[in-house]
Amino acid sequence: MSAATIDTVPVEETVVVKNWKNTIIFGVLALVALLLVAFKAPHNDVTFRLSDGITWANIPNLTFSATAFGWIAILVLLAIAALSAVQMNSGKKLGKGLTAVFWVFFILFILVWAIGSAKSSEVSLVNLLSGGLALSIPMIFGSMGGLLCERSGIVNIAIEGQLLFGAFSAVLVGSITHNPWAGLLAAMLGGVLVSFLLALFSIKYIVDQTIVGVVVNVLVSGLTGFLFTRVLQPDAQNLNSAPKLPSFEIPVLSQIPVVGPVLFNQSVLVYLMYIVVALIWFALNKSKWGLRTRAVGEHPKAADTLGVNVNRLRFTNVLWAGAVAGMGGAFFTLVSVSSFNADMTAGQGYIALAALIFGRWKPMGALFASILFGFSLQMQFILSILGTAIPAEFLAMLPYVVTILAVAGVVGRSRGPAASGQPYVKG
Repeated sequence: MSAATIDTVPVEETVVVKNWKNTIIFGVLALVALLLVAFKAPHNDVTFRLSDGITWANIPNLTFSATAFGWIAILVLLAIAALSAVQMNSGKKLGKGLTAVFWVFFILFILVWAIGSAKSSEVSLVNLLSGGLALSIPMIFGSMGGLLCERSGIVNIAIEGQLLFGAFSAVLVGSITHNPWAGLLAAMLGGVLVSFLLALFSIKYIVDQTIVGVVVNVLVSGLTGFLFTRVLQPDAQNLNSAPKLPSFEIPVLSQIPVVGPVLFNQSVLVYLMYIVVALIWFALNKSKWGLRTRAVGEHPKAADTLGVNVNRLRFTNVLWAGAVAGMGGAFFTLVSVSSFNADMTAGQGYIALAALIFGRWKPMGALFASILFGFSLQMQFILSILGTAIPAEFLAMLPYVVTILAVAGVVGRSRGPAASGQPYVKG
């Protein structure tokens, strides 16, 4: 080939697709923070009590200017937003570490600004964190149940129904037996029953999994509402007043400042949550069952070729998922309150599903996402008590707004198991 011929060969250019979504979000949020401080600066110093729950030492309170912290946070947010714009303009993405720093500073900014603008600006950090952890329990168990289903290839929209029927079963059996442990077992069985309906129609009869999940939720809502009105309410003293699961503190560990009272002075259901999450993580990543489950969720035909009974494994995992989610339902009637109310789960099953997506279908990711949602619920209660300037209606919307953002992929695009939602027909 001559030199003249070589000169005429076209050179392919690499096209870099620039996604400005996160950069725009960072810029808008940084601007919102700037406007909040510029036009409605907090008028109080913020005080966090650190010694609550600690008996061996009197730890001084942490007090600082809410306005000064606000300006520091704004500088950090603006710097990261600007860096994101520069990186994106050069065809690069902002690192995950700086992205995490942005969201941490933004959440802290909103928290400090809201408390500093309230009538009372003194908050127990221990109560704030421990309450957030406790409120996240239904969502943690629900997201773990969703994880077991979706990593097996089954979309679990029925988490809401599993939580609700678990709560109903717990209060009914707990009230009859006067034993909260019997109520917890009943909650697990109630979740399994709901899961059986999901598995039966989606696996055996190959009905669309999303439709089955929605129908199951509506069915459970109507059934428990009917039984609450006709059975529980007329005899509430005997049928709707279950004893609570015990709470206790773990010696030594509970006396670690801040962290100890939050993690190690909780209801027994919180400690069971630690065990369940650890077991699911280990089983999913380190066991033969976990390998088969992940194979069934990603490529069921290949798993079948290797001798795995795909539908039987899926059916079994869906039932296990119901037992796990049912434990989350027990929180409402054996930990939070001792009675059942119609639709008392208030959409937390759907938030658990969002936490699963936000956590990228991983146990630890779903755990921390659920805690974030639980923390937003606790913020709503704390800020309402303090008399913050933020309207109570907006605070009530906060967990659901975060849910929408997570599902929409604003916090980052995630890919679920490849075969999730796809029925498997052998042959």
